[in-house]
Amino acid sequence: MIRQGATLLERFPLWRDRPLLAYGAAVAISIWSLLIRLLVDAVMPIGYPYVAFFPAVILSTFLFGAGPGGTAAVICGVIAWYVFIPPELSFHLSGAIVFALFFYTVVVTIDILLIDWMQRTNRRLVEERERSRRLAERGEILFRELQHRVSNNLQVVGGLLALQMKNVSDTAARLALEEASRRLALIGRIHRQLYDPHGDQLDLGRFLEQLGADLIDAGGKPGITCQVDAEPDIRLSADAAVPVALIVAEAVANAIEHGFAGRDTGEILIQAARGDGGALDLRVIDDGAGLPPGFDPATAGSLGLKLAQMLARQIGGSFRLFVDGRTTAMLRIG
Repeated sequence: MIRQGATLLERFPLWRDRPLLAYGAAVAISIWSLLIRLLVDAVMPIGYPYVAFFPAVILSTFLFGAGPGGTAAVICGVIAWYVFIPPELSFHLSGAIVFALFFYTVVVTIDILLIDWMQRTNRRLVEERERSRRLAERGEILFRELQHRVSNNLQVVGGLLALQMKNVSDTAARLALEEASRRLALIGRIHRQLYDPHGDQLDLGRFLEQLGADLIDAGGKPGITCQVDAEPDIRLSADAAVPVALIVAEAVANAIEHGFAGRDTGEILIQAARGDGGALDLRVIDDGAGLPPGFDPATAGSLGLKLAQMLARQIGGSFRLFVDGRTTAMLRIG
């Protein structure tokens, strides 16, 4: 049975499931080799009885396998002995004829064994490749299922925290649970796109577009728009994806909660570009109310700001918050 899409060499030997056709074809090739030998006999020098028969054996073995090739070898050997080895049209034996037949037998045996070894090796490689492909497909399915379950579990935990928050009367505790629930729900939503079973890096622009849409949806203010302006071909490793997502999420959440407090419309721009020395500069810019007077990020007690700074250090970067015409949260990596 020939697998669909197999290469040319992988299709040989032919008719493994139709031995009668294979052996019949080997016999036909042997007869054709006899006819060709008879046609060129007039111009052939004496002493080359096998000149048309070696190719017939090689071709039969290559096309149809060792069995048909061996059959062709026997037929061709007998024909050559009877027709072309003096005295012609007889099965005369002498020391010279025995040596010639022995030489023929050794040569065709080596040819058949080499071709059969090559084809068996090729079949093993094809089977191993097919086995590896099935294992890879199974592994990818299991990987996707694992990622799906992890994502669902994170969202379940976030939901449980949200339920628990209803039974907490302390304001600070409620806010802490609300923040934890929001962050877990966010990680759960973006977790499916973070990792690839093949280890491929993420396209940062596409990743930020999806993340921005999720954050705006979670913010509950559909009048606020989020645009992404990312240089093409910027890739992000899976290890850095979660910290980057959380930092961007923190900046967007702050813009929605504080920058756009008391208003339902606004614009948030997420920029990503390569800076000096190849460093990645990622900015979250909003046209909201700006930072409070006298705000100092170094002394601010915001848990979200401390988290962003800690995550930035974790991936070898830095995070700062400043006003340059508009409020800007900037992450630099590298």
